[in-house]
Amino acid sequence: MAIERMPITPEVITWARERLGYTLDALIAKRSDFKRVAEWESGESRPTYRQLEKLAKELWLPVAVFFFPEPPESPKIEETFHTLSSAQFAEIPPRIRTLLHKARAFQSGLAELNDGRNPARRIITRDLRISSGDSLTLTARQIREYLGVSSAEQCSWPNVGAAFEAWRKAFYDVGVTVFKDAFGVDDFCGFSLYDVEFPVIYANNSNAKTRQIFTLFHELAHLLYRTSGIDRQGSFENKLPSEHEHIEQQCNALANAVLVPEEEFNLARTPGRFDRSEADSLAKRFSVSREVIYRRFLDRNWIETGEYEAAAAEWARQFKLSQKGKTGGDHYRTRLVYLGEEYVALAFRRYYEERIDDEELADYLGIKPKHIDLLEETWLGER
Repeated sequence: MAIERMPITPEVITWARERLGYTLDALIAKRSDFKRVAEWESGESRPTYRQLEKLAKELWLPVAVFFFPEPPESPKIEETFHTLSSAQFAEIPPRIRTLLHKARAFQSGLAELNDGRNPARRIITRDLRISSGDSLTLTARQIREYLGVSSAEQCSWPNVGAAFEAWRKAFYDVGVTVFKDAFGVDDFCGFSLYDVEFPVIYANNSNAKTRQIFTLFHELAHLLYRTSGIDRQGSFENKLPSEHEHIEQQCNALANAVLVPEEEFNLARTPGRFDRSEADSLAKRFSVSREVIYRRFLDRNWIETGEYEAAAAEWARQFKLSQKGKTGGDHYRTRLVYLGEEYVALAFRRYYEERIDDEELADYLGIKPKHIDLLEETWLGER
């Protein structure tokens, strides 16, 4: 029996590959089923349906798209990143680009589940806006006041896990939805996608919780600049223009200032002590990383750059050691952590109201329909 080949459109495969930043060699190396991708793109041969299904899954597209007569017209996701040039965006690896498109899908899901209107009574990205010349201290105070989280409340949280979830809820209450995932790329900590109605932030769940908290505020700063953003620890090979580099620095500085208000910092610190032990004590108090505190020491010229870099490297080494041997844990609990309580509750609420069916619910939650019952059971058990 002859093997049936699919009448796909070669140009669509090329478009789909480039959309996620794959070179031909990189995609071919992913799995043996893709060894003829170059031939599919040139029209020399065609994939089987099984091969096409695997390709569609890898390139994060429905199978049907590959039968379109030409690549679909849709807004390019990179166009929302106003501080990144095409050269810098080209450096973003396929895994992160996949997550960007995943985030956009969740953004669309939020719009559909909420009938196009953000349920938050106030939306921070509408009411506040920052510019490069704004006072850092004043802007940080405005953000804290808008979020409605006092320093006393922040210092009362029992651990950094509780702190992250508290900040996540505070963000949701002012219109910003936070998702998480394991990025699989160490130097990318998170990103945000700006939208007038449904701005979203994605945090790398593989990072330390304190780093994830910092990412929330770094990305909130991007959103308040009215742009999508990337929180990356390393530098782009293609350097950012000076004005865009300044915005990145401002996002970092603002995150630090919001998380550790100057007045509370001065009251909490031990006069004359600027060592790693003091940084550890203050970090626990504010549920931030030791690097955030040490950066404050550095900015005040209380420590040398070499000491800051040495301490940061040592703390990074300690974190990596602490993660060795850890497994991913329960699949359904992990899924709930990635999606967040508010989004999961919204999706199930629409399901219980019979506004969406099993297939749609599974699609919104990023799971297969057969897994709905187990995810629901886990979710209800966690509440």
